[in-house]
Amino acid sequence: MKKALTIALISVLMLSSCNSYNKLLKSTDYGYKYEAAKEYYFAGQYTWSYQLLEELIMVMKGSDRAEESLFMLGMCFYNLRDYETAAMYLDRYTKTYTKGEYTELARYYSGKASYMQSPDPRLDQSPTYAALNKLQDFLEFHPYSELSEEVNDMMYDLQNRLVQKEYENAQLYYNLGTYVGNCPSGNNYEACIITAENALKTFPYTRLREDLYMLILRSRYELAQRSVQEKRDERFQQTIDEYYGFKNEFPDSKYSKEADQIFKRCTKVKVMEDKAMN
Repeated sequence: MKKALTIALISVLMLSSCNSYNKLLKSTDYGYKYEAAKEYYFAGQYTWSYQLLEELIMVMKGSDRAEESLFMLGMCFYNLRDYETAAMYLDRYTKTYTKGEYTELARYYSGKASYMQSPDPRLDQSPTYAALNKLQDFLEFHPYSELSEEVNDMMYDLQNRLVQKEYENAQLYYNLGTYVGNCPSGNNYEACIITAENALKTFPYTRLREDLYMLILRSRYELAQRSVQEKRDERFQQTIDEYYGFKNEFPDSKYSKEADQIFKRCTKVKVMEDKAMN
């Protein structure tokens, strides 16, 4: 009986609350709406808050309240995890109020909203590049911000996602090996080397640096093995040179055993071919 009464009481309160909110939506007392929107916002009732704020940013355009309303509107959607809409309103804020009270925070949360939309490395990375550009803009506009460290962390993570995609592309070329169906005018091992080297040039401090270098070493070895006679000597030497560079940078590499085996095979081939020539 008590449980039934409690449920009935909650239902009455909710209905009363909804009725009051509907009256608030229809009200033309915009000062009252503004204060109510703020109360809802700080109480974490973002859905109720943004419905009021969407009207207020138009009605109060040009006032201090409009500026705060636009920022809160963007943050409502951010807290509701609608990152695309949040970024749209926060970007509008930074363009409208270039020196506003919340400009730094708006740039930060716009960048973070875009960061949250960055897709899986296997998918198109256009949103990742867009997020990087926004975060870079934040650092340029606010170089001494207390938020800079977190922005740098987000940028590093996004860059690693881009490198991950390039690594997977390079790995795919390596796995395809001598298959010519996808690469009729070239060689998959050469394509692997080029893709990995470009990734290292673009993102030299990536956490996948060691993996990319090892992929290059493997590809050079496979390429040398399958080369025509006149190119074998040069390509085995390139593999040996690659090995020395790899060992110099990663002396305690997790790939040391594999790299050493490649080196031994290459030097053995070089010795045998030098003897055959003599």
